[in-house]
Amino acid sequence: MKRQLVERELTSEGPKQTGGVGAKRRSVTVNLGESPLAWLHSRGHIDARLYEAGEALRRDYERAQLSANVTMRWDAVRIRSTGERGLSGTEKQIAAKHRFDGALTAAGKGLEDILWRVVCAGEGLPDAEKTLGWPARSGKLVLKLALDRVADFYRIS
Repeated sequence: MKRQLVERELTSEGPKQTGGVGAKRRSVTVNLGESPLAWLHSRGHIDARLYEAGEALRRDYERAQLSANVTMRWDAVRIRSTGERGLSGTEKQIAAKHRFDGALTAAGKGLEDILWRVVCAGEGLPDAEKTLGWPARSGKLVLKLALDRVADFYRIS
C-alpha cells in the first residue's frame, strides 16, 4: 500500500476532507492510500476478526468484478492448455459473486449499505453516515455489527 500523507484540520467529526490547516488549529496527518477499514483497525476501533471479515468481503467484491469499469479491459488472453486444472476465470468470478451476495445477506437488511460504502467503495465513516442520513458517530457501531455477521458467514474465528 502506497503512503500518501497529507496534513488535515482535525474537527470534532474527524479529519476535514478538504483544505489545509489554518492558524492555531489542531491537525492530523492522514494517509490517503489507507482504506477506511485499515484505518479503523490500526487505531483499535475494530479487532482483527472484523478486519479480516471486511478484507474477505472486499476481496470477493474485487474478484467478482462488481465495481464499475471506467475503461477498456486489458486482461491477458488466456490460452487453455492441458496442464490447467480447477476453476476457470469466469467460474472463479461467479463463485466470488455468490460469496459476496451470501455475505451481504448474512449481514442482514439495512446493514449492506454501510458495508458496501466503507469496505468496498472505500468511503470514510463520516461521509457514509452523512450520505445515509445517520447521526454522527453511529456508523462505527452499525459497521461492527455488520462485520461481525460477515465474519460468521466467512467462518472467521
